[in-house]
Order: sequence, then structure tokens, then C-alpha cells
Amino acid sequence: MSLWRLRATIDDRPGFLAVLAASLALRSVNILSVQVHATPGAAVDEFVVDAPDEMTAEELLAAVERGRGRDAWVGPADAYGLVDPPTQILALAHRLVGDPDALGDVVREMLGECEVHWRPRGAGEAEGFAPTKLCLPDPAGGVLVVERADPVFTPAEYARAYSMASLAVGLGRATAPRLLVALAGGAEVVLRPGGLADLPEIVAMHGRCSAESLRHRYLSNDRPSARRLAALLGARGHTLVAEVMAPPRQVVGAAHVVGDGPDAELGLLVEDAWQRRGLGRVLLRRAVEAAEQAGYGILHAHVFAGNTSMLRLLRDVAPGGRHSNGGTVTTVAIPIGMRILR
Repeated sequence: MSLWRLRATIDDRPGFLAVLAASLALRSVNILSVQVHATPGAAVDEFVVDAPDEMTAEELLAAVERGRGRDAWVGPADAYGLVDPPTQILALAHRLVGDPDALGDVVREMLGECEVHWRPRGAGEAEGFAPTKLCLPDPAGGVLVVERADPVFTPAEYARAYSMASLAVGLGRATAPRLLVALAGGAEVVLRPGGLADLPEIVAMHGRCSAESLRHRYLSNDRPSARRLAALLGARGHTLVAEVMAPPRQVVGAAHVVGDGPDAELGLLVEDAWQRRGLGRVLLRRAVEAAEQAGYGILHAHVFAGNTSMLRLLRDVAPGGRHSNGGTVTTVAIPIGMRILR
């Protein structure tokens, strides 16, 4: 006997499942487990069956169709398919608790044969459901795109995968390291990883920044939109925010390490009222460390040639950086793994 996995749409009417079961029984096919994926007007039923060794996939499909099953799909199965879904999901959730970054592997194991890719937010992908593509939130920011042509995804599968992704995102936030930093003048801020949940505070911080500070950060006179800031927070890499805990609680600085390859780019912004207190130095130092931990080779910082305070800070914190002038902009290439000054 051989194990197979079957999936078919069956009208949600009394007796229709029994007709399908009878059609399979006539071919000596034994149903070992059943999952029901509810959809409007019908049910997508998934079976693990034990069939005679000589039976082919085409013969199984024919038996399903004779039993009034529609849009049928057949594929090989193994003993793991006999594990009931609640037990499987609990085991996968336990795996995520130990490693929130394993979300992609967990989704593959839960959904079977599928392709999983990471995409930055703002790159044409948004969280949602389609029959051949699921888009899920990713703990590192961005969107996890899950694709499978056959069998098509069901809303129930999307709900399970989305719940698992939400668990991974929550676990990542709960375990994120936080560092209390005392600044010049006695003020204290908390440094922690940032993400899309910080978008309102990031937008508010930009609103408190002067045009000059924003021009130095973005090398442009244009004030960044909320959509652009969301794309930055969701981009591949690492965001570090500095948050004042004493009322009014607010984000007063942010560093971004953005990259999708061996190199990354650095962005640093401290709102005007918190400049010249040592916060930029701390954010820069931690950003370089984050880039090193992420495995990047070189961190690039693009600075206006007239922004002498930032260029001086880069020389102080990363004295091994290579400076190259390109007219009004100086690019500083910081080799990752170098010794940075404390």
C-alpha cells in the first residue's frame, strides 16, 4: 500500500462527503485522516489515504471525480502527514519560540511544497491572500511571500500561516535587546531595535526636526513622506531607535542599516533638541555593531561635504573608514569587523 495526499472541493451538503468516501472505497483506498478547509458555499477537504501500490495518481483523481469531488489534486505523502494539524502547529510554534527567525522554514513545513521569498515593504507586495500567493509579516521587517501553484492555498491555510507569522513577530519584539544610555547633561534614553510599529513616533520625530537636519539626513530638501518612512522601516536590514522613557515618551533618534547584499547603507538622524549630547555617537557605534552581526562587509554613509560634524563623528567612531569625495557629497566606506572607538 502507498500513502497519498488528496485535496478536492466538495459541496457543503449532507451526504456528499460519503459519496466521495464510497468512490474511494470501491478502489480499495482507505482514508486515514481528513482536514476540512471551510470556504463560502463549499468545503475543501484534504485526505491522507492508503492506496494499492499499483494505483496511479491519475486513477486516484478519477476516483475522486466520480465521487463528486471538484478541482482535485493528488500528491505523494509520508507518515508525517498523519500527524493531526493541532499537534503539528503546536510543535512548529514551539520551534518558533526558540528561533523566531525560523519562520520561513516553519511555513514551508506547515504548508508543504512551496517557495518562500523575502521582499521589502513598498516593493509591490502587501500582506494578504491570493490562491497562489500568501504575503505574511516578517519578524525582520518586510513581507514574507509564499508561493505555490498547485494545490492552491485556502483561506484556512492563510489564517494558520498568518497566525504563525504574527507569533514570530511578537516573539522578536519581546526578546529584542534594550540598552539604557545616560547622555551628557544627565538625560537617559533607551536604545532598542525599531520596526513598523514605531512609524507614528518616527513620523512625529521628523516633524520636530529642522529642515537642515532632514536635508543632512536625506541629502534632499524634500521632507520624507510617511510612506517613504514606512518603506525604510520595513526594508531589509536593521533599525535602531532611541526612545525617551520619561513623559512625554517619544523617539528622538534613529539609525538605519539597509542592505540586500554584501554591503549596506547607513542613515542616522537625531532630532535637533537632542543633538550635541552624545546620542549620535552611541547610535552610530551600535549601528556598526548591528551591521557586523548581520554579516555585511562594508557600511556606506553618504554625507554632505559641508556636514563637518557628521564627518568628524564618522572619523572619531570609525577611524578606518575610507572617505571619497564626489562633489557635494562625501561617501564614507566603513569596513565591517574593524575596531570601532568606544
